[in-house]
Amino acid sequence: QVQLVESGGGLVQAGGSLRLSCAASGRTFRTYTMGWFRQAPGKEREFVSGIVGSGDTTYYTDSVKGRFTVSRDNAKNTVYLQMNSLKSEDTAVYYCAASRYSTGLIILSRYDYWGQGTQVTVSS
Repeated sequence: QVQLVESGGGLVQAGGSLRLSCAASGRTFRTYTMGWFRQAPGKEREFVSGIVGSGDTTYYTDSVKGRFTVSRDNAKNTVYLQMNSLKSEDTAVYYCAASRYSTGLIILSRYDYWGQGTQVTVSS
């Protein structure tokens, strides 16, 4: 069992930055691929970014490439999402999730555990 707790969300002006954190419980954190998803009001939850257990490989959806950076610290059981140059369309609840898989990461059903989410609001 893995429990995930996100933090770091908030209200920021367009062009600003936020860093989200996701702290995981358990001793097997390094074996999980971690993903970040977001869900805006009235929209489906969508993949944002992912990072494999070793941290060597990362993935991003096109709309955040060059602006967001995912990283992880396996010693601290934590994954991060650094978000720069934020836009109003980035406004959403952001979720972290843990997967036993290293492929198909954009698919929600590939993830075994989910956090409760943290709200990010970007004002224009």
